[in-house]
Amino acid sequence: MIPLRDERMGREALLRLVLGAAAAAAGLALSMIAGASLGAALLASAGGAATAMLWSLGAAGRSAPSEPARPEPEQADLLPTARDLIGAVDEPLLIVRDRRVVAANAAARSVLGQHIEGSDVRLAIRHPAAAERLAGRDAGADEERVTRTELVGLGEQDRRWEMTATLLPDRSRLVRLSDRSEAHAADQMRSDFVANASHELRTPLATLLGFLETLQDDEAAGDQKTRSRFLKIMFGEARRMQHLVEDLMSLSRIEAERFSLPREPVDLLALIAETQAGLAHIFEERGAHLLLEAKADSATVAGDRTQLLQLLNNLIGNALKYGRPGTPVTLRLEEAEPDMIRMSVIDQGEGVAAEHIPWLTRRFYRVDAGRSRAVGGTGLGLAIVKHIVGRHRGRLDIRSVVGEGTSVEVYLPRGGERAAEAVS
Repeated sequence: MIPLRDERMGREALLRLVLGAAAAAAGLALSMIAGASLGAALLASAGGAATAMLWSLGAAGRSAPSEPARPEPEQADLLPTARDLIGAVDEPLLIVRDRRVVAANAAARSVLGQHIEGSDVRLAIRHPAAAERLAGRDAGADEERVTRTELVGLGEQDRRWEMTATLLPDRSRLVRLSDRSEAHAADQMRSDFVANASHELRTPLATLLGFLETLQDDEAAGDQKTRSRFLKIMFGEARRMQHLVEDLMSLSRIEAERFSLPREPVDLLALIAETQAGLAHIFEERGAHLLLEAKADSATVAGDRTQLLQLLNNLIGNALKYGRPGTPVTLRLEEAEPDMIRMSVIDQGEGVAAEHIPWLTRRFYRVDAGRSRAVGGTGLGLAIVKHIVGRHRGRLDIRSVVGEGTSVEVYLPRGGERAAEAVS
């Protein structure tokens, strides 16, 4: 449907055109009456018609002003905001202006606290090096555009972060925290492995080389009894080196993964049965048996199945080695806290004096080095247990009474439905 205003404007334009044509015809007639030639009359008539047409079009244009053009949306309006951009990144990101945190993404709030937006950057990132870099002075014209600072102990004691601060055009800073903990742990793992391996492998290697040199002697090699005895010792030393290397590698892997929290639901009862089957020959040799006391409603924990199996092998294996022959190894499962399960492995051995207990989880620490080597110990069993428990965010307690035995208690976070109920 045509609007009334447009219809009126159309009628007015048509009227002007008719008047212009009439004026042209009248001009032609007057020219002929005045005695002008036909060509001159036609030229005058055409000029008048053109003038009338231009007048009508101009009038129409004046009477109907054009509508203002609709502004096209600017490209900048379609871009996301700074808060949207940093929110899409899974690394901790903050925007700092005038020494205050004006924006922080979810990852930054998870590490530094939900309250950091609007607070002083020295309270948000509680680290001397960060405070010196971000709040020491206002951003000046001569300041570096990008700076990198190492932060040790932010969030957790062993955490290592690289803080990158980028100067923005408005003199604020974009601060990024990159977690370098696992990379540093891997470097530390390699250096520790070289140091420990070179120290612990030196003795069995020296033993092997000594016996091999002896066996090169024709007289010693010709004696069947001597050769058999030497070969048996050499085989034992080689197996000891194999176990030592395996334990060192295992310990290094656990340390490298210590910042990765395991969340797989693991049934401890199934792992205990698997461990008991794997150690069946040692149970038979020692004349012992496993006494299981399950007092927890559920034995499912959140963890790494392979590492928890290794933990059980080390604890039950130690209880068999250091317990008295013919005595049982007791394994007790019970609820400790709303979201924890306590697992205790108890032997009936000679026990450990109180002054040694704080050092038992230290690498290569042995109360009786001779006895430890005699039963095939590498000195790394409890160190491995300690690091596995630490990676699972659990707790390790060791209690011992000389003459009665030792109890090792491991607290592990509950997994499965009960864990979800405890968190909610």
